[in-house]
Amino acid sequence: MHPNAEIVAKALLDQGATGVIVELPDSARTAQAAADQLGCEVGAIANSLLFDADGAPLLVLTSGAHRVDTAKVAALVGAAKVRRATPEFVREATGQPIGGVAPLGHPAPIRTLVDVWLDRHDQVWAAGGHPHTVFPSSYTELLRITGGTPAEVE
Repeated sequence: MHPNAEIVAKALLDQGATGVIVELPDSARTAQAAADQLGCEVGAIANSLLFDADGAPLLVLTSGAHRVDTAKVAALVGAAKVRRATPEFVREATGQPIGGVAPLGHPAPIRTLVDVWLDRHDQVWAAGGHPHTVFPSSYTELLRITGGTPAEVE
């Protein structure tokens, strides 16, 4: 298992999460690629998107069927500007590459919003720290293990 996935697996265990890391045969850098490999709806993929909110990292876990409305998110978190983070910013904040960012297992806690639309699925899949790894979870569990805030982000 990739070292990043091992870190995420340990964080899942430490948080008492029910899911375990699953290694995929192909890269799942997009929600659609993950859904195709897992045989689930794209909406059941919990995309971990890192944003730069006035210079601070902000993680948004959104349904793979949605696009994040950065103006709406900025208003929700009280930021003047929220924009997609650069690959370097993502790696620095999470220790993980774009396309594999997990909701946890980061060097330090990151403020997190969790898309309420994920609650429409009994099981959701999130990245496991590397583009070839994912883990199953639920909306409620994602809120708990990330300390996230429910939000409408679309």
